[in-house]
Amino acid sequence: MNAVSPLDRLVDFYQTLTPEAVSRFPEFYADDAYFKDPFNEVRGVAAIQAIFHHMYRQVSEPRFAVTERIEAANGTMLVWELYYRMRFTGGETQVMRGVTHLRLDERGCVTYHRDYWDAAEELYMKLPAIGCLMRGLRRAIAA
Repeated sequence: MNAVSPLDRLVDFYQTLTPEAVSRFPEFYADDAYFKDPFNEVRGVAAIQAIFHHMYRQVSEPRFAVTERIEAANGTMLVWELYYRMRFTGGETQVMRGVTHLRLDERGCVTYHRDYWDAAEELYMKLPAIGCLMRGLRRAIAA
């Protein structure tokens, strides 16, 4: 019988994440884990949890779907989609696409978590006022 790998457990955790489950981050992350995305750069589980608590205050019904995994000896890349609805605009479900680079320690806990996603395309262009400006700028710059 095959045991579930730490990475499988982590992917399942993210794909079933709820506001209440944010308290479980210490099960998956080292105490001094590093996290960076386009808006945050923090160290430590409590700081990482704060980012996810903030996400739940900003968006409705967020749901991660990991669509691809690329594993190597020195790290893993997870390709994902985040489905959500903006709290302050309501409306239809949006999708944000990105990639996470992870490094795990010998216990299988995350020590390094770096998210890569395009804030302009995946977020700003979807906002009512700034989105209009961003789309116009994109048209002006495009070849």
